[in-house]
Amino acid sequence: MATINANFNKLASGYLFPEIARRTALWQKRNPTLNVMRLGIGNTTEALPQAVRAAMKEKIDKLGDRRTYTGYGDEQGDTYLREAMVEYYKRWGVTLESTEFFISDGAKSDAANIQQIFGEENIVAVQDPAYPVYVDSNVVGGRSGFYNTERGQYDGFVYLTTSEEGNFIPTPPNEKVDLIYLCNPNNPTGAVANHREVKAFVDYAIANKAVIIYDSAYSEYITEEGYPRSIYEVEGAKECAIEISSFSKFSGFTGVRLGWTIVPHQLVCENAEAGILNGLWNRRQCTFFNGASNISQSGGYAALFNEGYEESRALVEYYLGNAKIIRDGLTSLGLTVYGGTNSPYIWAKTPGGMDSWEFFDLLLERCHVVVTPGGGFGPAGKNFVRFSSYGHREDIERAIESVKEHAGI
Repeated sequence: MATINANFNKLASGYLFPEIARRTALWQKRNPTLNVMRLGIGNTTEALPQAVRAAMKEKIDKLGDRRTYTGYGDEQGDTYLREAMVEYYKRWGVTLESTEFFISDGAKSDAANIQQIFGEENIVAVQDPAYPVYVDSNVVGGRSGFYNTERGQYDGFVYLTTSEEGNFIPTPPNEKVDLIYLCNPNNPTGAVANHREVKAFVDYAIANKAVIIYDSAYSEYITEEGYPRSIYEVEGAKECAIEISSFSKFSGFTGVRLGWTIVPHQLVCENAEAGILNGLWNRRQCTFFNGASNISQSGGYAALFNEGYEESRALVEYYLGNAKIIRDGLTSLGLTVYGGTNSPYIWAKTPGGMDSWEFFDLLLERCHVVVTPGGGFGPAGKNFVRFSSYGHREDIERAIESVKEHAGI
């Protein structure tokens, strides 16, 4: 008799982004002549860098000739790209080996799949607020109890609560945990932990034989000194951390799909000596994954150097310019805002202690602007909303003007 994975029944109803889409669609149905301005989901909008497009077109042409056609590549990623990633990380003073890189179809799938190489009994720590995939993948993986509606959290997880007073930077847990999910720069708060703050987690993980799952997908948005672009800038991190990242928000690959995960050979945990976890992730990828698109990989390679890197950096600066427009506009209304300087996201406090979903509805109804309710990321976000800087400049300007004119704040 076939049965379902009952852990899916533990998931709280209404994944955040489909719920936003549902509410927006209902509003649009009631107001068919009005346009919605979207400052919610972090989906890039600007054209792919020219050098990236050229590299991908060249690869397509090679696929059109039987003499240069290639089929399956290495499940770990093409060697030339992994070797290029080694050079890319040297920008931050980080030395890695190509066999520690695993190229994938994006950071989100890796962030969900990486938990498969760890035991079901592992105790998981996540930030509050947190990107939902860290939580939901471990619920489905059987590491939580049921959703506690009174607390707005899952039983069995350890939540690292953040606050305004602490600039939304978590501190290591007081109790022993096994897996720690960190996102730096953070989605959704836009906060960025400095070297000292990241080192505190590295020291904790080493002392407790824990493993940090470190999402650095927004690292190229760091514009100020004193913040690590990679966790491996911090001494000891290779012994206790897996880093996950992506070309999505750096080079506009949200639809092209390309990311990577680094599993150092030195990484250890409670019952695995150096090299074991690297081998397990390699086995997982070889068993369940046929490798990233060879077309995407050629584009990723082009994004790492010369014109491709400069053009990708220009994209980042464009979105950071959008973020400044959003920050300045919301600040002019007297709202308290965070992020937007080393991050594409602006974390805005709702006026008068309003619930985040209530403020979402207000902005949609009065301003025709869609944002992301902070409560969808966890209880600590219940009085915040996330504005995304991903959009055409003219649309960002129009949306913020609408908020300033019609929100009634």
